[in-house]
Amino acid sequence: MAMLLLSQHSLSFLHNTTTLSKSNFRPPHNIISCSSSKPSPPSYRTSRRDLILLGLSSSLPIILQSPASHAEEEEEMKMASVVDEINAYTYMYPLELPSQNFVFKWVESRKPERYSSAAPLSPDARLRIVSERIDIIDNLVISVAIGPPNFEIIKSKDKSSWTAKEVADSVLSDKSALRVTSSQRMAESSVLDVHCSEIDGEPYWYYEYLVRRSPTKTVQASNLYRHNVASTVERDGFLYTLNASTLSKEWDKMGPALEKTVASFRLLPSTDSYVPPYKDPWRFW
Repeated sequence: MAMLLLSQHSLSFLHNTTTLSKSNFRPPHNIISCSSSKPSPPSYRTSRRDLILLGLSSSLPIILQSPASHAEEEEEMKMASVVDEINAYTYMYPLELPSQNFVFKWVESRKPERYSSAAPLSPDARLRIVSERIDIIDNLVISVAIGPPNFEIIKSKDKSSWTAKEVADSVLSDKSALRVTSSQRMAESSVLDVHCSEIDGEPYWYYEYLVRRSPTKTVQASNLYRHNVASTVERDGFLYTLNASTLSKEWDKMGPALEKTVASFRLLPSTDSYVPPYKDPWRFW
């Protein structure tokens, strides 16, 4: 296998994208809880040189391997990385599951775009998808959405006091294409797990939830759900959320890969290409 030279920052980034426990959705062990009194780790900064070394700009496949103590339980997973310079974030997504001889069939259904021109997730257009990739064959979706907090749910302006449940409810209250109330949108979802971790001095809120879906021609079961995992972080008064999902019946196979994707989600330092969500709200191009 060809060797890839990584900078110290790059090695740190890869270290922070280790596997989450399959049975209990949690961020990497080296990231402290939001409620911890320990000092935060040194601030993560990414230069263009680091991005090139990581292969982020060209989606170069990278092999992520679990710690040796879990080698017999976990497989190597080939992943590629994405950088959205318009919205200043990055994440990694799976390409292959070698032990299962499985190859993902991703299509970039929405290329990264500014918030003002992005597709709304609800009639009020608060929450909008700024990028998305899907695997239609295997019923997989990875999307990044941006929207303001719902202060009917989150009562405080101080994000350090926000709980993961409040943040999850805020995002889910805006995540529906139906013309229904926020409470009705939330009722469509069943939250399984929530927690918060501090990364580079910023709180990241993680949550796992199910969404009931209508039966399809291929799946007629009355209890059809989509199993979702998500990570949300705040910047410039907006919530940035990476969400990954599959059908509930496929979770045992796909879940660990989607959890790795969510664990890798990070905001990046802004560059000249960064467009804040509040900038030029009237602009649609």
